[in-house]
Amino acid sequence: MGKRSGLQAIILAGGKGARLLPYTMVLPKPLMPIKDKPILEVVIRQLKHRGFTDICIATGHLGELIAAFFKDGSRLGVNIRYSIEDAPLGTAGPIRLAAPLADNFLVMNGDLLTTLDYRELFEFHLRHGAAATIACCRREVAIDYGTLEIGKDGALRGYVEKPRIGYTVSMGINVLSRRAAEPLPRGKPMDIPELMMKLVERGERVLCHAPHCVWLDIGRVDDYRKAVEIYERREQEFIPS
Repeated sequence: MGKRSGLQAIILAGGKGARLLPYTMVLPKPLMPIKDKPILEVVIRQLKHRGFTDICIATGHLGELIAAFFKDGSRLGVNIRYSIEDAPLGTAGPIRLAAPLADNFLVMNGDLLTTLDYRELFEFHLRHGAAATIACCRREVAIDYGTLEIGKDGALRGYVEKPRIGYTVSMGINVLSRRAAEPLPRGKPMDIPELMMKLVERGERVLCHAPHCVWLDIGRVDDYRKAVEIYERREQEFIPS
């Protein structure tokens, strides 16, 4: 592997993908194919296009298959190293295994499909001097019933037919400063939400950034099939030319 250069990204690829069984019994979720490429290859190609060429893949379940496929990353023009979990460490715990850490680095799930500009997110984080920045997006859920607004006395106050409720979700893509990793325990599990809240409790600045992009979680079989269908129709939006 060549000399480390470029921006640093840590890709979380150690989950068991239980919601995608039975596929993930023999294949780690990041290697699930999207047309002619594994999901993780699409992610790495996108990262490389945006200047993230120092990549650490945090592996666990069937991690040897991921390492065998990507090797040192030279085929894709990046430097890849691996951290291996002996026991599950959550979504934040593996960050310590990825040392040495850059002053600021990207941490993301390896099983999502997005058109997010990773470099723009990174520069937003730097520009605002945050300890951590969470990429997020808006989602809506449709309620198929008429909903009632009821007062404390049980009296009807309002009636809304089939409302749509909006909410904000994390995209599973974050930028952290090195100091943001300080609350992480060594060798013990911790998830990203817990880490972010510890930073807030310490008085650190944690920002949320909602870029305009396509974002698809590939957590369940239906989500995966939807991602494949969208990717096949709009491949040019996901793969850098």
